Amino acid sequence: MIRRPLSRLLPLVRGAALTLAAGLALTLPRAGQAQSLPIDQIKLPPGFTIELLARVPNARQMALSPANILYVGSMREGKVHALPLDVDFKPGKLYVVADRLKMPVGVAWRDSSLYVSAVDRILRLDDIDRRLENPPAPAIVRADLPTETHHGWKFIAFGPDGWLYVPVGAPCNICEPDPDRYAAILRMRPDGSELQTFARGVRNSVGFDWHPATGELWFTDNGRDLMGDDVPPDELNHAPKPGMHFGYPYCHGGTVADPEYGHKRSCSDLAAPAQNLGAHVASLGMRFYTGRQFPAQYRNRIFIAEHGSWNRSQKTGYRVSMVTLEGNRALAYEPFASGWLQGESAWGRPADVLVLPDGSLLVSDDHAGAIYRIRYQPPR
Repeated sequence: MIRRPLSRLLPLVRGAALTLAAGLALTLPRAGQAQSLPIDQIKLPPGFTIELLARVPNARQMALSPANILYVGSMREGKVHALPLDVDFKPGKLYVVADRLKMPVGVAWRDSSLYVSAVDRILRLDDIDRRLENPPAPAIVRADLPTETHHGWKFIAFGPDGWLYVPVGAPCNICEPDPDRYAAILRMRPDGSELQTFARGVRNSVGFDWHPATGELWFTDNGRDLMGDDVPPDELNHAPKPGMHFGYPYCHGGTVADPEYGHKRSCSDLAAPAQNLGAHVASLGMRFYTGRQFPAQYRNRIFIAEHGSWNRSQKTGYRVSMVTLEGNRALAYEPFASGWLQGESAWGRPADVLVLPDGSLLVSDDHAGAIYRIRYQPPR
């Protein structure tokens, strides 16, 4: 259950909609310790292993500070967690650095501060690495974003241009909302000024990253519901410049005209996906692989956390998938890590991925409340 802001009791922090938890720490399992999650069911390519790094309730987006402190947002918990990692990336204690937020899914690190999304606002926790025991009062970066919670949770990240990118999803399954307020990826200066619309026609993006070589934006987008089991697909999109329109609500997957709005704009006039993903897989967090631990062919591939379907007759997703590129052209879309779904029963739901400095890959799971670490060890 999401706890609402205590605005009547806390008028001084009404705009921030949170209270802070001072020094709350939980002991975490070390990698390799006995644990109840059936991670032996996860299937990976040869040479790869997966382990439980930590238990983090409702773990969604992740961000790592230069001091190797992993910050993790949540949705249902309304909390932001901090997890210090040692030089070998083993976890220490888990801290709650903010509480009673409204769906604080997104976290992003910049200049000693942690930025947090909370539906209609962006908050900032300054000098947080040194204040885990006594978190600072939040600064409000911006507080005039739409208040709807339907697709209102936000993955956020700083681009190579130094701007903070913030998506605003459509407040519905299918509708034609104000294009200056919804179904878009926005960007703003770190202080919240100069709000701009970077991309339109984006139903609900909960993951994006920039190509390490070109600096161009790539993002996932969740397709609409109630058109059948296999239509429309989720999308992986490429936005090399601002001002592009990616189809919603008129066209899905580059070729599927919407039955309600498709007559208003032709698919041929709108940007097509770089890669259609599985229908209803709920593609969320994505990152380019920039490490050197995995074999060379994995470098600059895109890893996508597929959260899993909710309205399909047979479930799909519940995995980490991978897209291989040649330039800006997608060559392959395939599973990388699967097994959270067993038959029609899912014990976990990947929500985000993050590359650690040693080249291993973290996967967050909001259903199991876990962070996993995937590593590669060459055959001997």
